[in-house]
Amino acid sequence: MNYQVGTDKFINDLERVSQVRSEISICLSRIADTINQAELAGDTSSGKLSLTRDIEDITAASKNLRNGVFRLLVLGDMKRGKSTFLNALIGENLLPSDVNPCTAVLTILRYGAEKKVTIHFNDGKSPQQLDFQTFKYKYTIDPAEAKKLEQEQKQAFPDVDYAVVEYPLTLLEKGIEIVDSPGLNDTEARNELSLGYVNNCHAILFVMRASQPCTLGERRYLENYIKGRGLSVFFLVNAWDQVKESLIDPDDSEELTAAETRLRQVFKANLAEYCYVDGQDLYDERVFELSSIQALRRRLKNPQADLSNTGFPGFMGALNTFLTRERAIAELRQVRTLARQAVNHTREAIDRRIPLLDQDVDELKKRIDSVEPEFTKLNSIRDQFQKEIINTRDAQARGISESFRSYVLNLGNNFENDFLRYQPELNLFDFLSSGKRDAFNIALQKAFEQYITDKFSAWTLTAEKDMNAGFRELSNSAAQYGASYNQVTNQITEKLTGQKVNINTHSTTEDDNSPGWAKWAMGLLSLSRGNLAGVALAGAGFDWKNILLNYFTVIGVGGMITAVTGIFLGPIGFALLGLGVGILQADQARKELVKTAKKELVKYLPQVANEQAPIVYDAVKECFNTYEKEVSQRINDDITSRKSELDNLLQQKKTREINRESEFKRFKNLQENVIEQLQKIEAAYSNLLAYYS
Repeated sequence: MNYQVGTDKFINDLERVSQVRSEISICLSRIADTINQAELAGDTSSGKLSLTRDIEDITAASKNLRNGVFRLLVLGDMKRGKSTFLNALIGENLLPSDVNPCTAVLTILRYGAEKKVTIHFNDGKSPQQLDFQTFKYKYTIDPAEAKKLEQEQKQAFPDVDYAVVEYPLTLLEKGIEIVDSPGLNDTEARNELSLGYVNNCHAILFVMRASQPCTLGERRYLENYIKGRGLSVFFLVNAWDQVKESLIDPDDSEELTAAETRLRQVFKANLAEYCYVDGQDLYDERVFELSSIQALRRRLKNPQADLSNTGFPGFMGALNTFLTRERAIAELRQVRTLARQAVNHTREAIDRRIPLLDQDVDELKKRIDSVEPEFTKLNSIRDQFQKEIINTRDAQARGISESFRSYVLNLGNNFENDFLRYQPELNLFDFLSSGKRDAFNIALQKAFEQYITDKFSAWTLTAEKDMNAGFRELSNSAAQYGASYNQVTNQITEKLTGQKVNINTHSTTEDDNSPGWAKWAMGLLSLSRGNLAGVALAGAGFDWKNILLNYFTVIGVGGMITAVTGIFLGPIGFALLGLGVGILQADQARKELVKTAKKELVKYLPQVANEQAPIVYDAVKECFNTYEKEVSQRINDDITSRKSELDNLLQQKKTREINRESEFKRFKNLQENVIEQLQKIEAAYSNLLAYYS
C-alpha cells in the first residue's frame, strides 16, 4: 500500500471524516428528538413506548461524535527533537525547540479560535488562564535545573495536573488533538504521569533519534508501559539526515549506505516486537525515518511544500490511513449499530402497541397478567448473569491477588541475577567518603526504583491477560443470556399480540438480534468516552484498564518503592562500611551490596505482599463491579421499560378514548422519520467506505 501522502491530502481526509461525523451526529440527534417528541405525545394518546434508554444512548453517541477528536500522545526522551517534530507536523513554529521537555506539565494542544493557555491544577485550585508567552516563560525550565530536580526526585511544578493550549491551526481544527508528555529519562513517578494518558489516546507517536538508537531508558519504557498492551505506536526516528553528516566523508555513498543499514538493523531488532497487530507484521507501516528540521523549514516557507526526502509523506500517509480509514470506520460502525438498534426498538414497540389498541381494558389487563411468568423469567436471567459476573469477579480477584502475593514473595529467588544490570557503579573509596555517600545512596535508590518498576510492570501484564480472559468469558455468556432473553421477550410479544414474531436468522455479529444490554456487555457498543473510543476493550463496553491503572499506580511507584527502598539504604551502607578500607576490590563490594540487599528484601517481602495484595484484590473487584452495575442497570431498564410500556397503555385506556386511526398515523410518521435518518446514516457510512476502498 502506498503511504506517500502530503499534508493537504491528510487535511482533506480529516475534513471528510469530520463532515461525516457531523452529518451522522445530526441524524442521531434527530432520531433522539423524534423519539422523545413521540414519547411526550404519548401522554395524551395511547401512552409512552418507554424508549428512554435509546434516547439516552443515541444522545450520548451524537455528542461523542460532535466533540470527537483523534488524540495523539507524543512520547520521547529528552533531546529527541519532539518540539521540532511537532512544529513540522502542525506546520508552524509553535513550540520553542530550545525548551527542555523535562517538566511535570503535560500539554494538550487542541483547536481554539484564539490563542490561549489554561493551567489545570491538582490541588483543587481553579484553572488559570495565561497568554501564550507567559505560559512559555513560567512553565519551562532550563536543562541544569531539570537535572537537579531529577537528582532530588522532585517535580518542577508539583501542583500542576496539565496544561491546555488552544491554537487556531488547520490540523487541530480538523479534529487532531496532541498530548505532549514529559521526557522519559525522568523519575519513575513522572513516567507514571504519561502512563495515565496512554490508554486514552488513539495513537502514540514515540520520537527517537538516529544518533542515539534505542537507549536503555527507551527500551525500559517500551518494556514497562507499551509491550503487550494492545496500543497503536508509531516510531519516529528523528534527525535521520544527521547520519550522513556524522560520516567522515559525507559524500561516500557506500559508507552512508552501510551506516544506515546498521542503524536500521538496530532499530528493527529493538522495535519489531511492538509492530505486530493480530499476528500481522506492520513494521514498515509503524517505523519512519524523519528529518523534522528539514520538514519544518519547508513548511514555514510554504504550508503545502513538498516534503519529499524528509520521511513525513510516508509517516503522514500511514497515520492518515490508521486514523481515517481504520479508527474512524470502527467508530462509525458502532454508531451505525446503535442507530439500527434504536430504530428496531422503535419499530418493535410500535408493532407491539398497534394490535393492543383495539383491546378493551379488561382484555388488555388479562393479557398483561398472562405474561407475568415471562417477566419473572427475565428477572431470573438477569439474576443468573449477575451471579456469574460476581462469581467471575471473586475468582479473578482472589486469583490475581494471590498471583501478586506469590510474585512478590518470590522476588528474592533471582534477585542476584536480576539486580546486576540496575546497581550503580561502585567505588568503595567514594562510598566511604561522607561527601559522596549521599550521592551513592541516591543512585542506589533510583536503581532499586527501576528494578521494582520493571518487576511490577512485568507482573501487571500477567494480571491484564487474566482480566482479558475473564471478560471474554463474560462476553460469551452475555451472548448466551441475550439469546435466552430474546426468546422470552418474543414469547411476551406473541402472548400480548397473538401474532408470531419473525426472527431474522441472517443477521451479522454486529447487527444481531441480541438485546441492547447484551450488545453492551459483549463489547459491541461503547458509549463511555467522549471521543473516538474505538473497539471496546477486552470484550466489554467500558475501559476497565483505567480503573485498574488507578489502583495499580498506588501499588507501583507510589507504594512498593516507598515501602521497600527506605529499609535498604541503612543496612546496605553498614554492610559496605564493614568491609573496611583495606578491601579495594569492587567485585567484592558489589557482591556484598547484592547479598545485603537480598537479605533485607527477603526479610521485608512478606510485609509488602500482605499490605499490597488487598489493594490488588480491590482493584480487580472494582473493575467487575463497574461492569456488573452497568449490565444490571441496563437489564433492569429494559425490563422496566417493557412493563411501563404496557402500564402506560392500560392507564391511558382507563382514562380516555384512544383514536386508533390517529395513533396508527402517529406511529407511522414516527417510524418513517427514524428510518429516514437511519438511511442517511447508512448512506454516509457507505460513502466513506467507498471513498477509502
